[in-house]
Amino acid sequence: MGSFNDKSEDYKIGSPTTRDMSKRAFGIEKQSFDIIESEIGSHDYTENQWTVVRRVIHATADFDFARSDRIIFSKNAIESAYIAFSRNSHIVTDVEMVLHGINKKSMSDIGLRGICVINDPKLKEISKISNKTRSELAMRECAKKIDKGIVIIGNAPTALYEVISMIEEKEISPLLVIGIPVGFVSAVESKRDLSKVEVPYITNTGRKGGSSAASSIINSLMLMYMSKNK
Repeated sequence: MGSFNDKSEDYKIGSPTTRDMSKRAFGIEKQSFDIIESEIGSHDYTENQWTVVRRVIHATADFDFARSDRIIFSKNAIESAYIAFSRNSHIVTDVEMVLHGINKKSMSDIGLRGICVINDPKLKEISKISNKTRSELAMRECAKKIDKGIVIIGNAPTALYEVISMIEEKEISPLLVIGIPVGFVSAVESKRDLSKVEVPYITNTGRKGGSSAASSIINSLMLMYMSKNK
């Protein structure tokens, strides 16, 4: 394994010091990125977009995120994320696994607040009575925090549909929607509908997605933001 010069820093991935990692762990990550670069070869992403896509591939070991299930960025999606960071906005997730996957050091360094209410006992009871999923109820419950903030959906298409509905109803206007729910029922369709809304978004085509992919997107955005604003 090659060595890493810890005196240098790449804004896309930081350094062992800024990441609070051992040099060995950081070196393994960097070597993984080099492998991804060599296997993907040329692509049509911008530099910042590729930084995000590469981290999704690193988190999932799935090259389809740059190919058949490629990541899609709306205009100014990355810049809008930076605005949310500068305002110390909330980050609302559809499930706990997405929230757990977000780097807590980065969140703390920027001053962001993560929230997921899907396991609120109140929502469990309402879900049974209303025949709605807890995921979509959780989005309504967090509407005020999603507005002018960031919402991340990695698992539940019903949650993404609810966010889209609230946007269309002009109840919320998120600075960024990261919508990459995984699955066979409505996952593809919900992501297609997200691409039609008038808010910044990051999504992907196809059935793939999930918690690891979703949290890796926000982790990459936070690293880029911190490196550019140190």
